[in-house]
Amino acid sequence: MLELGTGFAFIGEQYPLKIGDNEFYIDLLFYNFKLHCFVAIDLKTGRFVPEYAGKMNFYLSILDEKIKDEKDNPSIGLILCKDKNKVIAEYSLKDMTKPIGVSEYKLLDVLPDELQKTMPSITDIESKFMEKYKCN
Repeated sequence: MLELGTGFAFIGEQYPLKIGDNEFYIDLLFYNFKLHCFVAIDLKTGRFVPEYAGKMNFYLSILDEKIKDEKDNPSIGLILCKDKNKVIAEYSLKDMTKPIGVSEYKLLDVLPDELQKTMPSITDIESKFMEKYKCN
């Protein structure tokens, strides 16, 4: 999230988009107050495949048609994959008119020192979870 920069407000996870009798879900939806637009993020556990670009284009069309306000800018899509092939991503997005990006993510076993000071410990998170959901 730090790499996204500032101005982001979290709207929801598995954000539902209802079209007719069908319902689709955006993994993460944000609103950026500096860009004045929605930012949809699709999380993938494997390599990027071209179908992901079409799915994101579909989500952005729905957001722009049904969710965004007339004073908002067009929505932006970001597809985060464990691995991407730059050439395949470029061809997949080549003739699309909506702003969509593809990026890799890396999982870390340990948080960097500068983040450890600002983040709660796993023990703190577990205790809050147990408290909130009354688990024993």
